[in-house]
Amino acid sequence: MFENIIRNVSRFIDLTEEEHKTFTDLLSCQTFSKKAVLLREGEICLFEGYIQKGCVRLYCLDDNGTEVTLLFAIEDWWISDIASFQEQKPSKVYIEALEDSEIYVLTPATKEKLLQEIPKFERVFRMLVQRNLSTLQNRLVDTISKTATDRYLEFIKIYPSIPQRVAQYYIASYLGVSKEFVSTIRKRLASKEK
Repeated sequence: MFENIIRNVSRFIDLTEEEHKTFTDLLSCQTFSKKAVLLREGEICLFEGYIQKGCVRLYCLDDNGTEVTLLFAIEDWWISDIASFQEQKPSKVYIEALEDSEIYVLTPATKEKLLQEIPKFERVFRMLVQRNLSTLQNRLVDTISKTATDRYLEFIKIYPSIPQRVAQYYIASYLGVSKEFVSTIRKRLASKEK
């Protein structure tokens, strides 16, 4: 049941059987139906979650109330509002399930207990934050320096399964383009493959 998350953290640290058990005993498995909102703007984020199954997105609202997708997270990814979780301050984002999802969750209390009992987990969470920061930095640079077509190509390289799993308007929102543009570029790329 916990093989995937154990494999995920084992990329960063080695765990004994006893440590495996300590870790998995602290996890709560939660299921969310498609369209479920895991976090709303203004709420305090009370979880860091590993996606066992499903697809979720993190988004915010711009000044016009338009949803802007900031991140997609699929199987073997972690999801949270890091700033809200760490600082226990109201979130500025929403997290929504785009598919029926199964997520292993740590709360602030269970994460703290995990770090006290197995201090080497600090490395896991440091590496996850660094990966997140790197992803956001690369996305910012791409947004500034690449054409919309190149951003789409980079997107499908990072998220190859997402175009088949989510509505085009979510992808358009992520890329900062219209859904018509996404449709056009997909058709253009499909015709080149023939």
